[in-house]
Amino acid sequence: MSEKKNREIDAFTGVETTGHEWDGIKELNKPLPRWWIWTFYACIVWSIGYWVVYPAWPTPDGYTKGLWNYSQRAVVTAEGEAARAAQGALRKQIEATPLGDIRKNQDLLRFAMAAGNAAFQTNCSACHGRGGQGFTGYPNLNDDDWLWGGSVEEIQKTILYGVRSEHKDTRSSAMPRYGLDKILTDSNIDDVSEYVLSLSKRSTDPKAVESGAKIFGEQCASCHGADGKGIVEQGSANLTDGIWLYGSSKTAIMESIRNGRGGQMPYWTGRIDPMTIKALAVYVHSLGGGK
Repeated sequence: MSEKKNREIDAFTGVETTGHEWDGIKELNKPLPRWWIWTFYACIVWSIGYWVVYPAWPTPDGYTKGLWNYSQRAVVTAEGEAARAAQGALRKQIEATPLGDIRKNQDLLRFAMAAGNAAFQTNCSACHGRGGQGFTGYPNLNDDDWLWGGSVEEIQKTILYGVRSEHKDTRSSAMPRYGLDKILTDSNIDDVSEYVLSLSKRSTDPKAVESGAKIFGEQCASCHGADGKGIVEQGSANLTDGIWLYGSSKTAIMESIRNGRGGQMPYWTGRIDPMTIKALAVYVHSLGGGK
C-alpha cells in the first residue's frame, strides 16, 4: 500500500513516473509500443537464422561457411571471369596486334581505351592525377614533353620497366647533387641557374648568365645537350620550354641543381597483364601529349 501511495502521475500525460529526475525533468515510466517490441524480437530471430545460413563467425580455420556456403568473393571472381571470357576475343586480338596498328581498328581502339582508362584510374591516377594532369614532381601526361620519349612504343616501355625502379631493364638516369656533394659552390649554382633561366628568356642578370654558360657547358651539357633541349635517350629535361617538372622559379631551379633529382616510377610488368599494359600505353598516348 505504501508503494501505491508513493506513485507519482505526471499531470500533463497521465503517465506514472519512474522517480528519476534530472534538472527538474522527470522520466516517464512509459513502455515501448507493442509493435516495436515484436519487431525487435523478430530481428533477433532473423539474425539467428542469418548466422546459420550465411558465413558469420570467425574460427581458427577461417570462418563458419553457413548452410548456403555463400561467398561474395566467389561471386565477384565468377563475374570477373565471365567478363574476361566475354572479352576474350578482343583481348587476344590486342595481344596479337602491334601497338601502332591498334588505332587502325576502331573496335580494338574502343576496347583498348576503355581497358586502359580503367587500369590508369586504378594504378596511375594517384601520382599522375585522374586526368593525367600531373603534379609537382609527377609528369603531366597531357602535354608534349616526354623525358623518355612520347611514342606509344616508348610509353609502353616506360610502363613495363618504370623509371629508376628495381627492374633490371628500368629507365635510369641520375642528376648529380652539385651542392650537397660540393661539386659547385653556391655562387656557381646561382650563376648556372641564371643561365638556365636565360634559355627560356627569363634571366635578368647578363653577367651571371655569361658565367653560368661556361659552368653549364662543363657540368650540364653532356646530359641536357649544348642547346639545353634535353636528350631523350638519357631522360634529361628540355630546359628551353615552359614545362617544368619541379617548378620553373629560380628558387626551384637552384634546389634541383643543389640537391639533384631522382623521382621514381614503379615497373608494371608482371603486376599487370601484357594486354592491359598495351591498352594502358594506348590510353596514355591518347591523352594529348603522345608523339
